[in-house]
Amino acid sequence: MGDSYIIAIDFGTAYSGYAYTVASNEEEIDPVLKKWGEELGLDTPKTPTCILFNEHEEAIEFGYEAKTEYINVRGEEAKKLYFFENFKMALYGTELNREVTIKAANGKSMTALKVFTESLRFLKDDALKTISAKAKRKFLASDFTWVLTVPAIWDPSAKQFMREAATEAGIVTEGNEHKLVIALEPEAASVWCKKLPADGFITQNHDRDALDESPGTQYIVVDCGGGTIDITVHEVQEGGALKELDKASGNDQGGQNVDRKFKEFLKEIFCDGVWDEYEKNYPSEVQKLMYDFTRLKQVDEDVQFSCPYNLGKLAQKNKDVEKFFEPVPGATWNDGSIKISREKMRSFFAESLQGITENLKGIFKKDFSIEYILLVGGYAGSQILRQHITEQFGRRCKVLCPARAQEAIVNGAVKFGRNPELVTSRKSVYTYGIAICVDFDESQHKAEKRFTADGIEICGDIFSKLVEEGEDVGWNDIKTCSFFPIESMQTSMSMRFYRTERKYPKYVDEWGVEEAGSFIVSMPDTAEGLNREVSLEIRFGSSEITATATDVASGSKGSIKIDFMTKSRQSGKNPPQSI
Repeated sequence: MGDSYIIAIDFGTAYSGYAYTVASNEEEIDPVLKKWGEELGLDTPKTPTCILFNEHEEAIEFGYEAKTEYINVRGEEAKKLYFFENFKMALYGTELNREVTIKAANGKSMTALKVFTESLRFLKDDALKTISAKAKRKFLASDFTWVLTVPAIWDPSAKQFMREAATEAGIVTEGNEHKLVIALEPEAASVWCKKLPADGFITQNHDRDALDESPGTQYIVVDCGGGTIDITVHEVQEGGALKELDKASGNDQGGQNVDRKFKEFLKEIFCDGVWDEYEKNYPSEVQKLMYDFTRLKQVDEDVQFSCPYNLGKLAQKNKDVEKFFEPVPGATWNDGSIKISREKMRSFFAESLQGITENLKGIFKKDFSIEYILLVGGYAGSQILRQHITEQFGRRCKVLCPARAQEAIVNGAVKFGRNPELVTSRKSVYTYGIAICVDFDESQHKAEKRFTADGIEICGDIFSKLVEEGEDVGWNDIKTCSFFPIESMQTSMSMRFYRTERKYPKYVDEWGVEEAGSFIVSMPDTAEGLNREVSLEIRFGSSEITATATDVASGSKGSIKIDFMTKSRQSGKNPPQSI
């Protein structure tokens, strides 16, 4: 069975889902995608990323069921429940630790780790139940390799956070961590799209063979998610594997930015505190309204929708509802319905589209030969977005969107889980280094870095570079280094890893340098004094960073996943113990 049984979870800001395969490695069949919403008369590839906890902070529903139950709860009862949605964005641009909290719709807080853990637990349990029922045999989580997708532009601490939540959710157990693969969302989409035939795209301007049959082809993948816009640049290698040409870029101007503009517009219409009162007292109705808007923003035309009952009622108390619309261009009241013009709808997209355009212009200024832009993710389903990108860049390259843009990531993640070397190399986002000590030289070193060990003057806090920002790191590349103690009776060695966007830092406590993680290696056998070696192997090429340290004298060996979720990332001032 081995790694041939794969479950991939696409945990999105707005929507989540999973796909799986229980085929053997030799069989080239497409993943099976779970469909959602049957009880609501729906058949969708994802379910809303929202979770409902009761007043005792116990998870009770996820997805459509959570949204439906919350929408149906009235008044005071709704205020007792913890309803979370769009919470994935809590991990964007945040300095993470295990105590970070996020706010529910009722204004109360819960730890982000618990919210993510319970959401992943639901998806895990649903996947195992679904697959077991279809196969007519019971599957356990340990029977599968699990793939969890994350944005490429996320900080390493956010990726580590997702791994920890997955472990707490029982997706993998201690000692079995290798069965959880963290996949970067645009990479997963790229893996899927590169094998699609011409008729696998909804755009009409692709008439060549599948991309993976065209070595040398360079293309941009724009993952248009609900929260983030995630952009990578790939070149197809011989055999169809991918090489990353530029480090991942993007922003937080995803589809929910459009939702936010829509909500601000409604607040502008229903002024004088009407909208604020409505949002405060009828949160479940607001949820339904915003859910309905996700369909409306797919089209490029005037849209019309029914005014929610309680919003109309609150407005009527203040003045005739039609009068709210008189000073606001772009919207009209139409016998109980709100009509928004095409021009106004397009204005909701302006800020988001500008952000995407700026990112893409930056890539086109570099020395690449881009032939295609691939638009993937749920937000790519919007006609307004696709038309804008085509208008801006259609003369430089072909703009493609797969027929089922929302499914590209999760399907590609299954392929990636089975064959991680499909992405042969990536660009390092940071310069990574380790704190070391060297012999003190007053002509080169700061006086305050000097200390004495075993009668020798030593300089501490030196930044020893392991990999440089922008450097190509191969999927299976391993950096090896040797370190020695600075004291003959030393029984452990502290290893502190640092990262920076600078290329040539000298000390680990300089500006722009932050600690990325640390661990201690035990050195129990002191017989060889200063001649004892600790060998360090670091793998950068996967989507996370792992380090393996071996104390050569005692033979003790351990693999360490660098913990990026430190309480704070202060540059260390204590003398490091490696030389």
